[in-house]
Amino acid sequence: MARFAVVIPPVAPLMVHPDTLELADEVLCGMVVEVLEDSLTGWYKVRTHYRYEGFARAGDLCMDPEAVTRWEGQKKLLVRRGYIDVLDAPKVQGGWVASLPRGGILSPLSEPDEKGWLRVMTGDGREGYTKEGFLGPYITDWDPADEQRLRKKLVDDALEYMGTQYRWGGKTPLGIDCSGLCSQVYLNNGIIIYRDAAIKEGFPLHPISREELKPADLIFFPGHVAMYIGEGRFVHSTAKNGSDGVVLNSLEPSDPLFRQDLLETITDCGSIF
Repeated sequence: MARFAVVIPPVAPLMVHPDTLELADEVLCGMVVEVLEDSLTGWYKVRTHYRYEGFARAGDLCMDPEAVTRWEGQKKLLVRRGYIDVLDAPKVQGGWVASLPRGGILSPLSEPDEKGWLRVMTGDGREGYTKEGFLGPYITDWDPADEQRLRKKLVDDALEYMGTQYRWGGKTPLGIDCSGLCSQVYLNNGIIIYRDAAIKEGFPLHPISREELKPADLIFFPGHVAMYIGEGRFVHSTAKNGSDGVVLNSLEPSDPLFRQDLLETITDCGSIF
């Protein structure tokens, strides 16, 4: 029988293996993961809803079946600001209850008051208040017919991560890698693409030519991926010295942001449309 758990901390690391402590991915507060096995004391092998696997610390997971069932039935909102707090009173002087990064999930328990404070609940049942303007709809599907609006939204969302430091396996404004940026931006808009820098069968991304690139399509390089934003430019998270995070670069030699090394190593381009 399948077991599920809700992620408790703001950002919970998923390790390649507990012995190595190499970060494979990060799961965010309010996400539900499937527990695959009790592999080692204090660790569980888990699978995310976007079909990625890794090892999570037991203390980062709420595994109470009743709590998980209750959470799965709750209305949800997505954190849209970089990082927000949940407080124990609807005022800035309130005590800290929880913090969540962009992409974290909360459940609304009330309508916002006249000052914009909304009573909310975390996945493990903690209650408090945050500003309605910090949150947006939690989207779980998408309409290919809404192409132009969706392309713009994906690009705009990716640019919200500008300046974030590079973190191998990361995918929040605290630190993010190349595929973490692209996959999390798509996930925030209800689209599940493969978490790593590849076009993988069973996900909606399919190959296109470079000439077909439009904003929000992806460009692939060996072990790297970027989001095209138009006019030859792309946004990506890169560990290149001097960038060290989310920046803009270009495929056009006349552009001061030109990256010749990347232009010469394009392996594929991909689109969901």
